[in-house]
Amino acid sequence: MKNKIFDLMVILSFLILLLEVLFHKTLVFETISYSLHIWVTSLIPSMFPFFVISDILIQYHITNYIPTWLKKTFTKLFRVSEPVVTVFFLSCISGFPSNARNTRALYDQKLLTKEEASHALIFTHFSNPLFILSTVAVFFLHREAYGYCILVAHYLGNIVLGVISSYFYSPHDINYTHLKEKSQSFSTILIKAIRSSIDTLLLILGTLTCFLVLSSLMIHHLKMGAYSSSIMKGILEITMGLKSLSLLSVNDCYKVVISTMFISFGGLSVHLQVLSQLVDTEISYHPFFIARIFHAIISGGISYLLFCFFF
Repeated sequence: MKNKIFDLMVILSFLILLLEVLFHKTLVFETISYSLHIWVTSLIPSMFPFFVISDILIQYHITNYIPTWLKKTFTKLFRVSEPVVTVFFLSCISGFPSNARNTRALYDQKLLTKEEASHALIFTHFSNPLFILSTVAVFFLHREAYGYCILVAHYLGNIVLGVISSYFYSPHDINYTHLKEKSQSFSTILIKAIRSSIDTLLLILGTLTCFLVLSSLMIHHLKMGAYSSSIMKGILEITMGLKSLSLLSVNDCYKVVISTMFISFGGLSVHLQVLSQLVDTEISYHPFFIARIFHAIISGGISYLLFCFFF
């Protein structure tokens, strides 16, 4: 009975959404055009090369080439196994949702348990550094130095969150072994990496477009003001939220702090992208969601202190 009620609610919701799209064709068209523009001009240039490179590095087992002292320091600090080192450092340069992609890849290779994979997702949620330093700092905030403030606060927030969460995580002593696989040529690995990256980018485009359309329709009907609509957009989809925030007539300090919080939370659009990578696995999403709220608070506080001291 509950399933039927839920199914009926879903059907009614999407029928209403269909009518909204039909009655507000111009608004929907403009929103979709904007999402395509953002995807082509900002997201593909800043994400595609990093996705391809990270896939190749995982296939060549980059963890084996990381200095032993660095791996030992990392594993003791966060109470995790060595494969998580790969996810952490590749996520630092690739940005979300590569943390979920890489975690899923290592989980499928039997290198991570479901508990450790769920724990790794908590503190490996990094935004692409090029997105912060170029799109956010230069195009939205019009000051490159703000990008470094946001970047440092965002990364430090994750590290602090990882250290704190490690005290609530009980590591399991498991013998991680590589499954024997047939050796692949570099060209095969490269082609697979490109295909996987394109699939992820298309997924990002789809979720980006859906949430932008949804937020545009909600703001149109609720008659929200500039401030509340910026918050709503940032919660649903960070790119549109960051642009809307940059147009507000508020102190730059608030823009930097709230931008940092938007990026650290990720927006529900990014959450859906992460969740899509966890389909058909036992990896839990809920710790990731809770962690993003704390990450937004911690990184927001750090960015405020950095701004007060250096700007």
